[in-house]
Amino acid sequence: MKAPLLLGTWSFALKGIERALDPLRAGGDPLDACETICSTAERDETVDSVGYGGFPDASGAVTLDASVMRSPARNGSACCIRHHLDATRIARLVMEETPHMMLVGHPTDALAMAHGLPESDLLAPSARRAWLQWQRDPGSVKQAPDTSFRPHDGGPEAAGPLFTGGPSSTGDEGDPEDRWRHHDTIGALAMAPDGEMAGACSTSGLPFKRPGRVGDSPIIGHGLYVEPGVGMAVATGEGEFIMGVCGTFAAIELMRGGATPLEAARVVLERVDATFAPTKDHQVGIITCSADGTHACAALRDGFRAVVGDSDGVRAVEPDLILHPGT
Repeated sequence: MKAPLLLGTWSFALKGIERALDPLRAGGDPLDACETICSTAERDETVDSVGYGGFPDASGAVTLDASVMRSPARNGSACCIRHHLDATRIARLVMEETPHMMLVGHPTDALAMAHGLPESDLLAPSARRAWLQWQRDPGSVKQAPDTSFRPHDGGPEAAGPLFTGGPSSTGDEGDPEDRWRHHDTIGALAMAPDGEMAGACSTSGLPFKRPGRVGDSPIIGHGLYVEPGVGMAVATGEGEFIMGVCGTFAAIELMRGGATPLEAARVVLERVDATFAPTKDHQVGIITCSADGTHACAALRDGFRAVVGDSDGVRAVEPDLILHPGT
């Protein structure tokens, strides 16, 4: 038997991992643990990248994407959810209650309604204020819509509303990008004491994105991949970059070939770097874990954190590798 293990992207995964760890220790389902981690963020208005609180698209509508995975044969995803908050639960319903692996648009909400999930207004007051501010001053986010946002993790102590509409929380009034930081996907990986693995991913997508845009998070093998006997990986950051290299699938294939989790993470980031020539405004983070529980966290640049829950408790950690430190 292994020690239970939970891994999550960004410091805002900490609350969910604290909730999920004891049930996993007691023999719980690792996918239940991942759903708990994601749903905790989906209900937290202070998280401006997931669920209620997530920034809307350019039209002012919030759309949610999510995926869940147990194996290449057991996974599900849902894209462009408009009226239901439980994005991770809907992705799981796709996996468990349909013969399909992905649903998009209205059918995702119809599936949720058919299984008794309540409808919700997804646009939180804080997110609406952010959208109105963006409409008044789109230059504050450079080339939006369809712009790049580099998230920056202030750590668990930075919890609270992430958009103020005023000067940055760091006191640097000369950096308007601070008003839009911390925005990115929550991804969760879990390993039960018997070695069973699962993963989940949930997001509201790029802030003020072009309506209809879908990123890496709900795409199996891009934002999330789990393969029993090999390992699991979850990615976050610039979705188009992760999609372009099939980031998490690539990491698993590298581990299948003998790479350690850290080596696999490095190669994925190097592929992103070589393929897209990212600027300082771009970030990609990845968490990789082998079937024996060895895990690694890596990022393209400074500012990414992960959360670990294991026999030593729950804690936010710095990356094991930063491809371009100091940038």
